[in-house]
Amino acid sequence: MRHRQRGSHLGLMLLASQVFRVGLDNIPPVTLGVLALNLYLYLFPAAPLLKACVSVQQAYWFNDWRRLLLSPLHHVDDWHLYFNMASFLWKGISLEQRLGGPWFFYLLSVFSLLTGVVYLVLEAVLTELMQDQSYSTTCAVGFSGVLFGLKVVSNHYCPGGVTNVMGIPVSNHYASWAELVIIHITSPGTSFVGHLAGILVGLLYTSGPLKLIMKKCAEIVSMNGYNTQPSGFYNSSGSSGYGGTSGQYPGNHQYAPDNTSNHTASYSGGLTEEEQLEAAIRNSLNDRGQRSQRGAPPPYGFDLSEEARAEEIRRRRLRRFES
Repeated sequence: MRHRQRGSHLGLMLLASQVFRVGLDNIPPVTLGVLALNLYLYLFPAAPLLKACVSVQQAYWFNDWRRLLLSPLHHVDDWHLYFNMASFLWKGISLEQRLGGPWFFYLLSVFSLLTGVVYLVLEAVLTELMQDQSYSTTCAVGFSGVLFGLKVVSNHYCPGGVTNVMGIPVSNHYASWAELVIIHITSPGTSFVGHLAGILVGLLYTSGPLKLIMKKCAEIVSMNGYNTQPSGFYNSSGSSGYGGTSGQYPGNHQYAPDNTSNHTASYSGGLTEEEQLEAAIRNSLNDRGQRSQRGAPPPYGFDLSEEARAEEIRRRRLRRFES
């Protein structure tokens, strides 16, 4: 996040160069879509910066809550856009590979909204503690608060790694906090509170109740029939099997994408054998209903009783163990 200039288009050219150097085919769809959305809203903003930035005064006092949606997707200038999107490109490829596209999109949506909410709460608390109304009128804009949250999640999946912060090796466990301080010192125009809000949201996901709440909400939506994704949608710690790149991107001190998933993931959608079996049974049920309407025989090879289902899972596990 930054406090409220557009300069040259050098930042845009560097961003385009970065994207094409990575290769469009190597960028997962959600990451590419979010990057394209941020670029589009920079070129064709949904609102002027002064009407897109978020503050306690504008959002809470004046009841303009749409700023929570607009502020993460607008940027002050092309350099602001470049640094945020170059960082997001790397984090997005890594996390979308690990979490899968649907869950990563869900995560981004929640983080984008919740980072703004936590930012407002922190600024309101500072206003009361310091008795200074400037905290409530400070208006912030940009995607970097969300990026700090994503960095916490990334480091959570690589707890023993090391991140280089301004050339200094820092344990991944503390890397987000080190960057928070260093960026605030070296770039006074950035929003310390906005970045802190992102870190807190990331911690709510990795160490707090946010991940569980998100899973419960997703399950409720699924039970109500609004979700058609396979059960792997809720596996927020698995691999989607998306073929990405293992290259390093300059300026983004992150670990390499997780390429440890086996080759069958690209064919199974990242589902375990049990999840594949359950999906096949569901598909069989649908096919059976359609066939019965046409007078066709039931699908071959499936006994849909619970006992047979459990026995089939046990047989699959035994074969996997013996192999």
